[in-house]
Amino acid sequence: MKKFIFTTLFMSILYVNAFSQKEYTVDKLFSEFGKEENVERVKINGFVMTFARFFSDTKGVTGVEVCAFENCGESVKQRFNEAIRNVKDSDYETMVSTSEGGNKTKILVKIKDNVVQELVVLSGGDDPALVRIKGKIKKEDIQKLVNENSKK
Repeated sequence: MKKFIFTTLFMSILYVNAFSQKEYTVDKLFSEFGKEENVERVKINGFVMTFARFFSDTKGVTGVEVCAFENCGESVKQRFNEAIRNVKDSDYETMVSTSEGGNKTKILVKIKDNVVQELVVLSGGDDPALVRIKGKIKKEDIQKLVNENSKK
């Protein structure tokens, strides 16, 4: 009988622990963490992006959204780091995922008709950040940008 009670208790704890982790979508990350105290959230789209095209080639980018966590408390940073480990969003595919020295970075893309509609960078660690770039971006433009910046 003791074995049965112990096994039931153990399985209950495992069940609660397994399902207590919250899953996040990209939109949920922006809406939840963008409202946190001292998180700097910047959103650029519409007129500003049209205006930017006069000064540089924006490669099909129509909007940029950034959440920076450098001025917020450690508890918010820790929750964000945990959240990016639990991102599950069927609209996006993982382009790159790295983990180095406690810093985790994921780059997700939303692709439609072989054109990148959104590129999302989830960066964890001591100085986390969340970046979303919207538009109609050709894959070769992304590769060209990566190649140019990796040489520097």
